[in-house]
Amino acid sequence: SRMKEDQKDIYFISGESIARIDQLPQTELLREKSLEMLYLTDQVDEFALRILNGYDGHEFKNVSSDDLGLETEEEKKEAEQKKEEYKDLLEFLQKALDGKVKSVVVSQRLKSHPVCLSSEGAISLEMEKVLNAMPNAEKVQAQRVLEINATHPVFAVLQKLFGSNQEKLTQYAQLLYTQALLIEGIGIEDPVTFSNQICELMSE
Repeated sequence: SRMKEDQKDIYFISGESIARIDQLPQTELLREKSLEMLYLTDQVDEFALRILNGYDGHEFKNVSSDDLGLETEEEKKEAEQKKEEYKDLLEFLQKALDGKVKSVVVSQRLKSHPVCLSSEGAISLEMEKVLNAMPNAEKVQAQRVLEINATHPVFAVLQKLFGSNQEKLTQYAQLLYTQALLIEGIGIEDPVTFSNQICELMSE
């Protein structure tokens, strides 16, 4: 009922609590544009919206997964230019993560945060957590996408390392991915390695 007149879709985002959702970097773009979002905090919520697909002529769109279509033509053109400009770096980062993500992309959602995870396909990150928490469930995994903010100072460091120290760049890729997992509330497989990488970075 509080949607802007020109807001054609109903945006939603899932999380354990309202406080948790408020911290997710994926919401930055919608906040900047003062667009309404539905906060889904019950496990069944996202499944229900997927079944409904829409309401009163408005399509439901997942802030953490779907292409929200909020960019202007100029922004779309700029995004394509960045995609081509940083193609080699992004492909290197994807290979450095050794199958953990489907792709690494320049983010259109992030404004101040350096990194976040999104997903492609039918299973979102939140649905992955819900399904895997069920008793005797077969493990499922969303098609994860690592999104990086090209305007953040961290991205400049990645660009520099790509030309000077690709071994360290591989470590940084792993650090960013682990940070993105923690932001999403997804457990990390090797906290000891993550801790050691942080300590190594602090001692430089």
